[in-house]
Amino acid sequence: MVEFDVPEVDYTRYTNRQLAAIPLAVLAVALLVIAGWTAATGVPVDRGIDFTGGTELRVGVDAPSDQAAREGIRDAFSAEPESIQSIPAEGTYVVTFQQGVSGVQLEEEANAAGFDVLSRDSVSASFGDGSQLTALGGVAVAFLGMSVLVFLMFRTFVPSIAVVISAFSDIVVPVALMNLLGIELSLGTVAALLMLIGYSVDSDILLNNHILRRSGDFYESTYRAMQTGVTMTLTSIAAMIVMTITASVVGIGLLSAIGTVLVFGLATDLMNTYMLNLSLLRWYKFEGVSR
Repeated sequence: MVEFDVPEVDYTRYTNRQLAAIPLAVLAVALLVIAGWTAATGVPVDRGIDFTGGTELRVGVDAPSDQAAREGIRDAFSAEPESIQSIPAEGTYVVTFQQGVSGVQLEEEANAAGFDVLSRDSVSASFGDGSQLTALGGVAVAFLGMSVLVFLMFRTFVPSIAVVISAFSDIVVPVALMNLLGIELSLGTVAALLMLIGYSVDSDILLNNHILRRSGDFYESTYRAMQTGVTMTLTSIAAMIVMTITASVVGIGLLSAIGTVLVFGLATDLMNTYMLNLSLLRWYKFEGVSR
């Protein structure tokens, strides 16, 4: 079994401001990216056809090269494809079109071009709007429920708000990176964001419990929490990296997007838990209202 050797960090070398500065700066940059994206596009993150509506065709293309196949696909349709994704394991292409083009027309054009149409999936704009409202409402309810539960568990402001801020940042930073990396918001990436809420609360509550509810020196309690929490998070990151690479190789775009969001979200969680959350807990223990 693989074991991670978690180093014991000398936190006494850093002030609370120094520890909190980097996570807060990263959060501020992420919020600026999202704000800029909203100003430029009207939405905080680009949405996939799950939420905007559109048509996805899975076609087999007989071409001498990938580039020739992509050029042939673009020339075959009257509408410009939103995306063209290759699936090498199957020798097929997934072609996505935004709402406004008839799925029947697209299938006819594909057949006329000599493509083998393997499947066609269409989502109406109204259904996409409903799915978006349900999905984002689910994220909001999950975050609100998590916040209430944390406050009920600790019943003090600073430890509770530390968990909430960390979880908020764990969502915001991956969303900003989705914009920069061209990953669209879909039902799959929404599920990844929901998973990040769970991961974040798990690691933060583990740290809070060791420091606030168990005996021992502050730094000893921190190291005990890190031995479990860091190992757990690094194991998850390693698993997500493997999944992302594998999905990219075989051309499963959805799994690749989910894995990428989780990798960046979990890395952000490590930073927020053991820098931002820890700095707030140390202030609370030695300088805050608990004194």
